[in-house]
Amino acid sequence: MPIRRFDVFAEYERLKGLKQGMDEPHAEGYGVWVAKVVASGRRGRVGVTKPSPGPSGAEREPKHEPEKQEWHMLGDEPQTAETFQHDIVQRMGERFYHTVFAPAIAEQFAQGRRYEQIRDSIRKGWTPT
Repeated sequence: MPIRRFDVFAEYERLKGLKQGMDEPHAEGYGVWVAKVVASGRRGRVGVTKPSPGPSGAEREPKHEPEKQEWHMLGDEPQTAETFQHDIVQRMGERFYHTVFAPAIAEQFAQGRRYEQIRDSIRKGWTPT
């Protein structure tokens, strides 16, 4: 399968989520959600599912999870780690994802390169002509 800009963008956004303090499953869900929102032309935080407030006042436990630990919805479908695994990792193959794709994107991300700077050049050797 060819590696799409969508794949690069979802992985890049997954790394941004991790940097912002999300755990791995939420970062994966966030990455695929952002990629789908951008691909569909939507803007903003459409369809974010917030946790229920629960007890109020002194009964409430302090939050230990960052507020960004929400599942993002597109229509009726939550964008989860399973969605990321299916739409990105399994599509390109787990071995390729873990040994080539993710490390290459992570290296560019760590160097401070923006998605726009890498989206096409990084895919050149991975996409059949």
